[in-house]
Parts: sequence; structure tokens; C-alpha cells
Amino acid sequence: MQENWHPLIAESEFPAEGKLAAKLAGWHVLVARTEDGLHAVNDRCTHQAALLSTGRIRRGAVMCALHGARFDMATGRCLGAAYRDLRKFPLRVTDGMIEIAIPDQPPAMDELPVIL
Repeated sequence: MQENWHPLIAESEFPAEGKLAAKLAGWHVLVARTEDGLHAVNDRCTHQAALLSTGRIRRGAVMCALHGARFDMATGRCLGAAYRDLRKFPLRVTDGMIEIAIPDQPPAMDELPVIL
């Protein structure tokens, strides 16, 4: 599977609350600024398919607002439970613009969030 870089937002315009949800090429993406930098993951809890962007981010981990599953933003690894890890997206900043590498294939059903 190939990946293509997509511009997201100027780094100077990144929200002060430290997270941004976007839809790029059919993928739901959560970008968060943690103590160790910017990270991008699939915006879908692997436990109940909820949007992770509705949860809070603390100590480098995002918590699902639906059932409390936690995932490390830097690695995508599930913390403290046996749920699948999150898909990570490569992220770079080029000329002040945050860019995310998104697969050129659309997400499968098991990678899409349930949106209520």
C-alpha cells in the first residue's frame, strides 16, 4: 500500500488545546501535540469504534470518551488493555505546514469510526 502526503494545517495555526481532528482522503485522523512532539493516528478507538478526538489527551495518551480505552499517541500502542493498537500515520512539518502521509487506499470498515 502506497502513501501520499497531504497538507493539514500551518503549524502556527494548530489549536491551542493540542489536538485536531480531520478527514483526509477518506481517513479520519487525530493529530495531537504531546510533550515529545506532534503525532497522527487513526481517529477510531479499536475497542468500540468511537472517535478518539472526543476524548482527552494526558501524558501523551488519548483516552476514548466512550469506555476509557487509552492509547499512546507516539506509538499507537493500547495501554492497560488488550485492544488492537492504533494505526499511526507518518507526520512531517515542511515549510511550516503540517503534512500527514495517508494510504492511497480508502479505509476498510474496521478502520472507520462509528459516527453518531
